[in-house]
Amino acid sequence: MRSNFLVLNIICFVFIAKIYGSNLPPNNTSLKQLNIDIPGVTIDSVSCVIAFTRAGNLIVVRAKADTTEGNFILDTGAPNLVLNLTYFRDYPATYIPDGEHTSITGSAAAITKTEVKKFSFASLTYNKLEADITNLGPIENSKGIKILGLIGVDLFKDCEMIIDYENNLIYLHRINRKEAATYQNAMLKDAAAYNTFPIDITDNRILLNTQLAGKNLKFVIDCAAESNILDSRLPNKIFDNVTVTKRVLLSGAGNKKVEALYGNLKAMQIGSININNLPVLITNLEYTCFAQNGCINGVLGFDFLSLHKTGFNFVNHKMYIWK
Repeated sequence: MRSNFLVLNIICFVFIAKIYGSNLPPNNTSLKQLNIDIPGVTIDSVSCVIAFTRAGNLIVVRAKADTTEGNFILDTGAPNLVLNLTYFRDYPATYIPDGEHTSITGSAAAITKTEVKKFSFASLTYNKLEADITNLGPIENSKGIKILGLIGVDLFKDCEMIIDYENNLIYLHRINRKEAATYQNAMLKDAAAYNTFPIDITDNRILLNTQLAGKNLKFVIDCAAESNILDSRLPNKIFDNVTVTKRVLLSGAGNKKVEALYGNLKAMQIGSININNLPVLITNLEYTCFAQNGCINGVLGFDFLSLHKTGFNFVNHKMYIWK
């Protein structure tokens, strides 16, 4: 069994951090569990508005794993909760020898899993939550901040989440069964203000269909990827639409490094909208295939998501991109 949560995270944390640097404000907005008043956070039983900070272009929020509270990275490229070994090394661990973490540079050590008795993030609280444990030291070193872990897609499977990069806010709502067919945030009332696209959730990853040079491509939406990525194995006609500007070096699992190209993608289509002049990295994504079916053709990260307010309904499998 493969666990691919490091597909892009190590890329953006280790290498791209050298491009963007760190802009985490000195006074990180505190976030505690439900019913505790915290400046910058509005909470009720099912909804909250979270003021986040940024480390480079990574979204940093406050969360609490049992008695340990601190910085976690919101990571839609991670399938589940990931804990930093540095701060959770005393937790009981289960090793899965036939599993592996994978990244663009290949496979790393066997998967190590543990259980968190209680994990709380904004209005969401989880009991007996399974988590992966790995060394996130490269993230901390590149960003210069203490990182306790990554918050992945599985924790939002019954939620609607809207990310507003311009105002550094996350709008989060837990959708109950009665609301499943009808709920929408007040920001979605004006249908002319945004576009709606279907998404697939595979192995707890957000997949979006796109079109490029007449070919249908499948991209992962990863808010913890600081750059967009194209698979170098795509047909040559795809790269006729890319202007390469330089070569870069990427670090991945196991401290291995691979060379990649960096440039601008002239045009890509998502549904009825066209995205022009999108920065991209070009590298081999052969190690990012899913456990069940197929591989991805690329990744859409910060350079794409930060252009517009973006939302996800994980219950109805919809993505919203504001105009």
